[in-house]
This record gives sequence, C-alpha cells and structure tokens, in this order.
Amino acid sequence: MHAQYSIRELSREFDVTTRTLRFYEEKGLLSPVRNGQTRTYSAADRTRLILILRGKSLGLSLEQSADLISMYDPDSDNKKQLQALIERIQARRLKLEEQKQEIEHMIGDLNAWEARSLAAMKANKRQKY
Repeated sequence: MHAQYSIRELSREFDVTTRTLRFYEEKGLLSPVRNGQTRTYSAADRTRLILILRGKSLGLSLEQSADLISMYDPDSDNKKQLQALIERIQARRLKLEEQKQEIEHMIGDLNAWEARSLAAMKANKRQKY
C-alpha cells in the first residue's frame, strides 16, 4: 500500500465515481494535493473516504460523517467521537425500527384489502350465474 493515490485509483478501489470524489473535495472532506488538473490523495484522504462510505452505509448524512471525522484526535482516546457515533447509531436504529413497524402495518393492510377484494370478486362471479 502506498501513501499517494490518484483519483482513478480511489474511484476504482471504492467503486465510486470520480465526480463523487470531487464532490467530497468541494465539501472539504478530502484534501488532495493539486498539480494542475491532477489530484493526488494522501493516506489520510483514503482513510477519510473509508469513514465517509462507512457512515453512508450506516445511513448517516454526509454532514454527520463530517462531524464525526472532525472529532478525531490522534492524541486522545477519542471517547467523545465514539460516544457521538454510538448516539447516531442508536438514533438511526430507532428510526429504522419505527419504519419497520410502519411497513409491517402497511403490509398487513395490503394483505387485508387484497383478501377483501379477492372475496368480492369471487362473490360477484357467483352472483352472475
């Protein structure tokens, strides 16, 4: 593993578009060295990208991921950062559980309406003969 990466290397490695990497740069999340049109990303940029994508997979917003990344302090135990991550995970889980209950309720309603509709069709079919 080397300490410098091109935009194409990171794009391929993490299966993201180069446009996505430029967007993260515009948002101040990545800070590649620019030499004309060429961007060179550091190992720290690569690590930040990993954290951004991990946050995305957890359902965190880009702003939430940026906040968590900015809390990192290599000279501390990062307890504050970890606590903030735990709180965001718990909030995300709660929201997903609520959505899951809503979906289960909706599926129950759909099943009931489908059964009623099928029964009505069957009753209508028998009445015609």
